[in-house]
Amino acid sequence: MTPPTAPAAAPPAPGPGANLPALRSHNTAVVLGLLRDAATAPGSGGISRPELAERTGLTPQAVSKITARLRADGLAEDAGRLASTGGKPRTELRLAAGARCAVGAHLDGETLTAVVADLAGRTVAEHAAPLDLALPVADGLAAMLRELRTAVGLAPAPVLGVGVGIRGPLDHRTGTLHGVTGFPHWSGCPLRTELARGLGLPVAVDKNTNAAALSVLAEPHSAMAGGSFGYLHLGTGLGAALVLGGGVHRGGRAGAGEFGHQVVQLDGPPCKCGRRGCLEALCLAAVASGDTAGAARLLGVGAANLVALLDIDRVVLGGRTVLADPDAFLAGVAAAVGPVPVGLAAAGTRAVAEGAALLALAPLFARAAWG
Repeated sequence: MTPPTAPAAAPPAPGPGANLPALRSHNTAVVLGLLRDAATAPGSGGISRPELAERTGLTPQAVSKITARLRADGLAEDAGRLASTGGKPRTELRLAAGARCAVGAHLDGETLTAVVADLAGRTVAEHAAPLDLALPVADGLAAMLRELRTAVGLAPAPVLGVGVGIRGPLDHRTGTLHGVTGFPHWSGCPLRTELARGLGLPVAVDKNTNAAALSVLAEPHSAMAGGSFGYLHLGTGLGAALVLGGGVHRGGRAGAGEFGHQVVQLDGPPCKCGRRGCLEALCLAAVASGDTAGAARLLGVGAANLVALLDIDRVVLGGRTVLADPDAFLAGVAAAVGPVPVGLAAAGTRAVAEGAALLALAPLFARAAWG
């Protein structure tokens, strides 16, 4: 099919991007990643050049050159001196978190929710607007661009890029949508290309569940790094993200996580995907009838299947339907999965949007697990 294009519209607002040659260096990205880790660690905020050299394996001279460039670009700043242990006191550096921003957006089929995040991943502004994916593709793209431009305009500093979390299936490598559940007319839309062209900024696109899982990985005090968990998202649909070995598992064809479309009742009610008896159809029917406890038990059945199949360490719940009655869903899922801990995504209703912002920031900090 011919890729859909947005209708002619006002040109994108000029100048929100940043093109810093120093950021193209892998070593620079690694140093920036360590500065970010220090900025988000409890009770910390700074790190010395000798410690950067030790943790990166770079020479002190290389670290000095990199940090000098970062300071010149406004991305790092002095954080004070450490107490002397004999000899010259060390000066700590810290990430200048407010120097740049990223925009993350969640398209859930009915609403676009966007956040502006600083370099430490902290939300500094928010924007939300109705946006129905049932619209024709050209109209939907025009609406997305309008709302994303509004979000970019809220940023207090230059925007490095935009991340988008949207229901799948899709190919995150190309940003092309496939058979989007419930909205098949979007199949084949090169969403990343269309949005990047309309915004004049780098754009990353991934499934909403994968984006939310990134926000869980980035939580302060997170015990998830290097571990495995399943993130289950129940909102207008039901999906999952799988984090194995500290990174999002997308599968060989980028299709992993279609959790809601496991058949749990042969000859059950029809599902939007075209099959019958899918877990998503049953859960949403229970929610629609007011049977929250039943929906929680069904979600628990799927979670137990996931735990048995992958032996994951933890189950994390999110999505607006879960958050409307979190205690009921926590209890229903915990009863089904036994000793495996069950919790909520700390970012709550912003989990997808905040994780999408991390997608846009991933190249800056050499975070392959994010992208």
